[in-house]
Amino acid sequence: MDFVVWNDKFSVKIASIDEQHKKLVATINELYNAMKAGKTKEQMGKILGDLVDYTKYHFSYEEKLMERAGYKDIVEHKKQHVAFVDKISQTCANYNSGKLLLSIDICNFLQDWLVHHIQGTDQKYSQIMLDNGIS
Repeated sequence: MDFVVWNDKFSVKIASIDEQHKKLVATINELYNAMKAGKTKEQMGKILGDLVDYTKYHFSYEEKLMERAGYKDIVEHKKQHVAFVDKISQTCANYNSGKLLLSIDICNFLQDWLVHHIQGTDQKYSQIMLDNGIS
């Protein structure tokens, strides 16, 4: 069962970004399902590491498109990206070092942040990208 279910309200109407957002949703679901199934610490650590790596890739890609489109709120948007990467990187490091046990709280945090970021912050760049031929 999926923890986060993709729906059209998440779409920013930029196909490549929507696909990347779907991959982030799928990775959160993978983490949730691994926790429910009692996967090993190594398996869970790998999923968390994959989430960190893919998030960094996605944010870099998204920021390049924002720059290309001349998106005026890019500085604030990047700050949100940095804060999120810092948080999940620290969570991953603490988990791998044994300082943290994973619970549903991390999935709730990931779901809340991603859904609010996509439906709020990311929606703001959608039209300017489309207006600049990015689709």
